[in-house]
Amino acid sequence: MTGTLVLVPAPLDLGTEETPLEDVLPRGVIRRAAALAHWVAEDARSARALLKRVHAIEPLTLPLQAIQITELPRPRKGSHTPVPAEAWHALLQPALDGHDLGLVSEAGLPAVADPGATLVAAAHAAGVPVLPLAGASSLLLALAASGLNGQSFAFVGYLPQEAASRTARIRELEALSRRLGQTQLMIETPYRNAALLGALLACLAPSTRVSVSCGLTLPGGWTRTEAVAGWLARPVQMPDRWPAVFGLLAAA
Repeated sequence: MTGTLVLVPAPLDLGTEETPLEDVLPRGVIRRAAALAHWVAEDARSARALLKRVHAIEPLTLPLQAIQITELPRPRKGSHTPVPAEAWHALLQPALDGHDLGLVSEAGLPAVADPGATLVAAAHAAGVPVLPLAGASSLLLALAASGLNGQSFAFVGYLPQEAASRTARIRELEALSRRLGQTQLMIETPYRNAALLGALLACLAPSTRVSVSCGLTLPGGWTRTEAVAGWLARPVQMPDRWPAVFGLLAAA
């Protein structure tokens, strides 16, 4: 009998003032997290911080120091060689030994816009059951709040930082959105939020709708959706510490 790879959502308040855990995670998820003794995390320090918050509500089964937390492997800096499959399989050893194994990201749902997806793929290949637990996904919350097309959408990740490449990518996404009637979602590192919004407003047609969701689940978080012309007429100051999700939908 193998254990289960349990996908444990994390709150969306990384790097900001903490929100009450019970406001963003169901009590059942908190209980399940408290019972896990084996974890794989994007960052061990943020995983321990989350477990401390869990413990304040639901006592951990083991002392925090006794809980095994292993970080996801990363390619060596400057190397384009992918992490070998054996390294991902090795992370699953607790589950293969019969223990449930938690997977946690730094924020939101693990394996969604997150390197943990490779571990989930390895679990399927190894015959380890995968159990996702309910929690906030910034992408889906932003899409729901945007009023853009929720029937057809794509997440395109980060855009290029170099100005000419970014402009070309934005125009490509706008053309794709117009042709398919499809919402295009993207993210950016918080300190570049203003730069991305500025690039979108400079490149897109005046009638293309742009949505920005900033600080989702945080006190004072907001979503605004308007045509480019409206954004230009009423500029906004983008926070440089809050995460944001950007969306666009071109007029047919």
